[in-house]
Amino acid sequence: MNILVADDELAIRSLVGELLTDEGHVVTLAEDGEDALEKFKKEWHEIVFSDIRMPKMTGIELLGEIKKMTELTQFIIMTSHASVDNSIAALKKGAFDYILKPFDDLEVVVDAANRAIANLSAIREQQYLLNTLSRQNEELGTLNKKFRELAIRDGLTGLFNHRHGEDRLVDEVDRARKFNRDLSLLFIDLDNFKFFNDKHGHLAGDEVLHSLGKLMSGATRDADTLARWGGEEFIIIAPETNEQQACQLAESIRKQVAEYAFPHADQQPLGYVSLSIGVATMSDGIANAEQLLKLADKAVYRAKESGRNRTVFCRSELEMDDVLPID
Repeated sequence: MNILVADDELAIRSLVGELLTDEGHVVTLAEDGEDALEKFKKEWHEIVFSDIRMPKMTGIELLGEIKKMTELTQFIIMTSHASVDNSIAALKKGAFDYILKPFDDLEVVVDAANRAIANLSAIREQQYLLNTLSRQNEELGTLNKKFRELAIRDGLTGLFNHRHGEDRLVDEVDRARKFNRDLSLLFIDLDNFKFFNDKHGHLAGDEVLHSLGKLMSGATRDADTLARWGGEEFIIIAPETNEQQACQLAESIRKQVAEYAFPHADQQPLGYVSLSIGVATMSDGIANAEQLLKLADKAVYRAKESGRNRTVFCRSELEMDDVLPID
């Protein structure tokens, strides 16, 4: 594999480069974001390891430029504990993964590369299958339908993925405005998920996400859209649902999750797996899906700031209320 390593710290990029070279990869080192971009333009790399804070061009800016050229390259952020929030933002923009430095275990670098290689192989295999299906469209019409369904589903949880959730939100907001109908949005964040992953590993974390998806699916209606928004974040688009009904749904889901016997749940900071939920409902002041999502996002941020494991309803930029727990 051709791997590009960008970090303004010579010691870090040299260490990562040496580890990956020992694994048999062809490694190119870059001293900052601009240097990395120039080297990427000259030669395509399947994987990029990049520091998030660099002079001239940040890791997130580098990610954006590379994603304009290709979606295939697997981008791995290297960050300190203080920049984890920025790393999560990078994941939302298309980064594959992030690792924390200083490295407690050097194997974390090799493991991240191996996961990226596996993901890239899966993407290439899927592309090959899709190309084959397009050539055999008449004979394999049924299989084509199944693959289209897979394209809007999250591979881990089976829920709708971010892109489909985004499309559905735009459609439902347009419909609610056109016909003056109720519409609510729940923004759901799994509390302390990084703590869980660090303590019990990614496989255990994946099991929690899968079980959480099943729990929430059972709590929603056929008319609702439940999507994995990214990482440990989910949204529920609830048509024909007013403020009170949306808050009741949020509290019902929050309570079910808190009471569910997830493995290792008792070792979480609160003693159980919990959710922070932000709720927003369509009103005259909301012109589009982006504004509705912004209110719900503000509400979930307030919920986490206020101690997590709670629902917050956001009516406007300045007006937010904690929702009383249901019995």
